Amino acid sequence: MGMVRGMVTGAAVAAAVVGAVALVRRASLRWGASDEELRMELPGDDLLPAPDLEATRAISIDAAPADVWPWIAQLGQNRGGFYSYDWLENLVGVDIRTAGRIVPELRVRAVGDVVNLAPTVALTVTALEEERHLVLRGAVALDGTGEGAPYDFTWAFVLLRRFDGSTRLIVRERYAYLTGWAGAMVEPVEMVSFLMTERMLRGIRDRAERTAATQPTA
Repeated sequence: MGMVRGMVTGAAVAAAVVGAVALVRRASLRWGASDEELRMELPGDDLLPAPDLEATRAISIDAAPADVWPWIAQLGQNRGGFYSYDWLENLVGVDIRTAGRIVPELRVRAVGDVVNLAPTVALTVTALEEERHLVLRGAVALDGTGEGAPYDFTWAFVLLRRFDGSTRLIVRERYAYLTGWAGAMVEPVEMVSFLMTERMLRGIRDRAERTAATQPTA
């Protein structure tokens, strides 16, 4: 009886752990986003219409889109960084230096511009409308090229003006697996991606609100 009771207890604990992990994962894939925002069709969705994994995250920013956009437009390892945990990214040799100010020379300007995730890993701007949205795309292989890439990826940054003039920033990641083992590569690192994205959204918010606070009032 004791062995049976132990097995039942162990199974219950295992089920509880699996359930908790599933809940945490679900929450991480929609951090800050409303049900409406999850259903919302965003720029870039048409590039990967049937993704194997999607994450939609959002944050409210007490600043106009005009104050938020310059920070988004200079995202990138080869530009102004990602406003996240530089020390963590640099542990793997990414060489990130997050900018503390807006640098016009670092901004993306047009479709076709390159935004690096790392020195040898680049995404391409596939859609851009100033103060509205930026969409990046790239099929990234382990060697940093697109040759034999295990997955295709889109990363959309969408700014929605709210009725009071503030901004709702929605960020959506979409992954389309190109190999049978792509999920085994992407799924485990998605939690890391969540931690970095959550910090990035807060970093953009804080910088944009400071920018707005220094602007002269009308």
